[in-house]
Amino acid sequence: MPNIVVDSALGNFGTNNSVKMMADASLGSGIRAMDAAGITTGMAFLEGELEKRDPKIREPLTSVTWPRDIVAQTGGGWVDFTSTMNVEYGTTGSNEMSLVGGSTDVINVMQANINKDVFRVFTWAMGMKIPFVDAQKYATIGRSIDAILDKGIRLNHNKTIDQLVYNGFTSVGISGIVNDANVVRSNAENGASGSALWKDKTVDEILWDVNKMITEAWAASEYDESAMINHILLPPQKYAYIASTRIGTSGDESILSYLLDNNLAKNQGKDLKIYPCRWLVGAGTGNTDRMMGYVNDEDKLYFDLPVPLTRAMTQPVALQFAYVTIYAAQMGQVKFNYYQPVRYVDGI
Repeated sequence: MPNIVVDSALGNFGTNNSVKMMADASLGSGIRAMDAAGITTGMAFLEGELEKRDPKIREPLTSVTWPRDIVAQTGGGWVDFTSTMNVEYGTTGSNEMSLVGGSTDVINVMQANINKDVFRVFTWAMGMKIPFVDAQKYATIGRSIDAILDKGIRLNHNKTIDQLVYNGFTSVGISGIVNDANVVRSNAENGASGSALWKDKTVDEILWDVNKMITEAWAASEYDESAMINHILLPPQKYAYIASTRIGTSGDESILSYLLDNNLAKNQGKDLKIYPCRWLVGAGTGNTDRMMGYVNDEDKLYFDLPVPLTRAMTQPVALQFAYVTIYAAQMGQVKFNYYQPVRYVDGI
């Protein structure tokens, strides 16, 4: 033990290498005290003992938005493909030729062409390996390494679905909802300033961009009421601009609220939603920002999760003194059942 001298009169700690016993009549014996080195060593121990530990483990900051922007059909079991059936109608003559008099030998005949679209399904798998000794160490401090890794796997699975839905995977030759080559694309028109960028446009010019997109998609769908765009996605920076820029003399309305109140869909009794989407940043031609409009409805657009994430198997690996667990799931590519009510507008 370090040797410390205590001055009986002043109570000051000394630093020589001998231990000096202080005679104190009230205590009846000498008191052994520690020098500065001993105090430092002792407090290092106390700092660990007196630590207030926050039990929460902070996870990475990230976002997963696919449940907001698309419907997922779950179930179906382990498969390689999914399919949808479509029908096209035709008659042997024009609509006018279906009008007949009291007697005729020419009657139109209805014909139906039924076809099938096939979509790919992908198997997703991920494992975690937990050394036996590490699991016991974590248990000693009241934590579960299994639970920590389980959260990480579920986050990765969700982020994989996010990328599948929005961007697809070029490695397997599939696209997502923001970059499908079959969707009609146009460039935003220039405003009075000579620029197509929303930051350079008036609020009515921005509204025109939105209503023009809705109108063109509606017209391409033969003005089917179920095919009117009800869901618009914007790059987060563009969304922030319209949400924070005030208009009017009172300043109590933003561009966003103006768009939501005055768009064509609202005029037709539809509830238009506008959301930020990070996948649209640079998604347009020439890495420009893209606006996307579509009908967020299972009949128009969805994807399959034939097998939800499941903990498939766990087994010990004796020679590695560890447990290995495999998680598995299946996910299918995005299905545009109709391309007519979908539009991309680039350069906003």
